[in-house]
Amino acid sequence: MIEDIIQILVLIGMMITAYLSVKSRDLMECAILLGVFSFLLSLEFFILQAPDVAIAEAGIGAGLTTAIFVMAVRKTTRWEVEE
Repeated sequence: MIEDIIQILVLIGMMITAYLSVKSRDLMECAILLGVFSFLLSLEFFILQAPDVAIAEAGIGAGLTTAIFVMAVRKTTRWEVEE
């Protein structure tokens, strides 16, 4: 019962961070939100009893990919240009 509630909250958090990252014009905020999304995804994998996939997602998805995105945004303009 409590596991189901936690899983629903994690999934709602994933939907919120995905929506906010798509709608954001600030690229640094977008990179951070995608890192949070990846962390929530690794938590979801752990809840679904796949700890090896959760560790890989946390290390590569939430950690390394977010760091690469942040370094790339720092080398460019931070704000998305409207057309």
